[in-house]
Amino acid sequence: MRVFGYRLPMMLSLLFWAAVWEAVGRAGLVFLIPPFTDVLAAVAELAHSRKFLAAAKVTLSAFAEGMGISVLVGVPLGFLMGRIDAVDRLLGMWVNIFVSAPLTALVPVIMILFGLGQTTIVMTVVLFAVWIIALDTRAGIRQVSPSLIDMARSFGAGRGQLYLKILIWAALPEILAGIRIGFIRGVKGVVIGQLLVSIVGFGELFELYSRNFLMEEFWALTILLFAFAVTASELIGMVERRVEYYAGSRG
Repeated sequence: MRVFGYRLPMMLSLLFWAAVWEAVGRAGLVFLIPPFTDVLAAVAELAHSRKFLAAAKVTLSAFAEGMGISVLVGVPLGFLMGRIDAVDRLLGMWVNIFVSAPLTALVPVIMILFGLGQTTIVMTVVLFAVWIIALDTRAGIRQVSPSLIDMARSFGAGRGQLYLKILIWAALPEILAGIRIGFIRGVKGVVIGQLLVSIVGFGELFELYSRNFLMEEFWALTILLFAFAVTASELIGMVERRVEYYAGSRG
């Protein structure tokens, strides 16, 4: 970040907005925004509470299951779209629609299909995450150099070896990018699912805090959720950048 020609660390931006938040909270300008220091105190208290740990267990269980299904479905789907033109023409338009569509409107449909339990929350995570994983996998497969494929075939690689040892590894940076973005979308999906479908996990806590105007706890939970999403995304991003470095020349 540059200000008046000087390069400033990005952390200063966070400190600036934290100071603005603190000032607004102390001034009492907006009832829904408490002082930032009060929110931080609530973060420390909430992170060690039994209620938060129980909610985190329920939420992470649904999220992990949904993301596992998303990866197991999205990567093969994107692979087929990248390799077979007929599949790409048949499904490509729908995948792009679901990536850009307001998916929250489809949650009631999932509710009708799967009921009001954990399955619906898991499928909401899948609904939010699987399409971007498929789309990025398709892009990675499409970008693999034909010369790399020709070389593998000239050395006698069979179809299975070509897919597992050449194409998947060559497209791995894009696949990881899709998983990273899908991860963030999946966090949104699990919270929306818990709020709209069955009030459990973090959804239950959000409902409790907002209904009782416990804004310090509400924003503390929001910060913890954001921190989880950003930290996990950065970890996947680190792996992605490392893989991209080694797969930099793919042709």
